[in-house]
Amino acid sequence: MPSSLTVKFDMPYTPILATLGYLISEDGQRVLLIHRNKRANDAHLGKYNGLGGKLESSESVLGCMKREFLEEAGVHLEHLELRGTISWPGFGKHGEDWLGFVFIAKGFTGMLNLENPEGTLEWVPVSSLLDGSLPMWDGDRHFLPLVFDNDTRPFHGVMPYENGRALSWQFER
Repeated sequence: MPSSLTVKFDMPYTPILATLGYLISEDGQRVLLIHRNKRANDAHLGKYNGLGGKLESSESVLGCMKREFLEEAGVHLEHLELRGTISWPGFGKHGEDWLGFVFIAKGFTGMLNLENPEGTLEWVPVSSLLDGSLPMWDGDRHFLPLVFDNDTRPFHGVMPYENGRALSWQFER
């Protein structure tokens, strides 16, 4: 492991808290993703991702997930399930640490937006997330099988990043 990360672990861990959610279609075969294709300076430009964002100081993790879907997709989520948590040391644009709460959502009300200021929203086959055919963060391929498997236990993982690349992946249930 690079020495820069070793030193970083000696400092207090004060991550940016965030949510990441995957809305499943009624038939369970597709998932709503955002294709980040709108902002030229976006660190996620060109990648597909779940919806979500930073936790605000006045809200719960669940409240954050609901707010992010309302803001990004225009819908109210009905059934949410926490699938896991991931610590991403070094993930941020300037090496910031992130801690994400990963959800699956089933059912929504409202009129689904087809786009937002960050990109277009698309229903894609769940299999596309798992077979590597979509441009995503390289680390997503490690945890997404756990999000969509049939094990009801939440996972809790650590995935250090450096220079936009995942260095390793560990998890437990």
